[in-house]
Amino acid sequence: MASFFRTAVRGPSAGLFRAVARPQPVAARVSLFSTSSRFRSEHHEETFEEFTARYEKEFDGVQDVFELQRNLNNAFAYDLVPSPSVLAAALKAARRVNDFPTAVRVFEGIKAKVENKGQYEQYLAELKPLREELGITLKEDLYPEEAN
Repeated sequence: MASFFRTAVRGPSAGLFRAVARPQPVAARVSLFSTSSRFRSEHHEETFEEFTARYEKEFDGVQDVFELQRNLNNAFAYDLVPSPSVLAAALKAARRVNDFPTAVRVFEGIKAKVENKGQYEQYLAELKPLREELGITLKEDLYPEEAN
């Protein structure tokens, strides 16, 4: 029955039974429908240093708010806290595209990702000179009554 459908799809041929499927190698069958192999993975584990270098480069190339926010969402989606150098690149990108709210939200993301308040304080201390240079205030400073 399957050969009949193949014949109908291919159109008329010289012989009725010529359209019977010949065995093909597995790679040929897979490549008809997909450009990637189902049997092996091409991905490797990325080290923290590779992650940091990749996102620093991504933020250095940001040209608009959409790219900035997309890169921030991707960076914070991992099960780790981005390094201060990645966050510095993100803050500089936010300044470059003139997006103050996203710059403030970077610090909210840090606060949500760290394990304890001490780690958050370390990030604040590390990024304080850049925050002052770029004129970025924290949400805690903007709304002190909400700070918990």
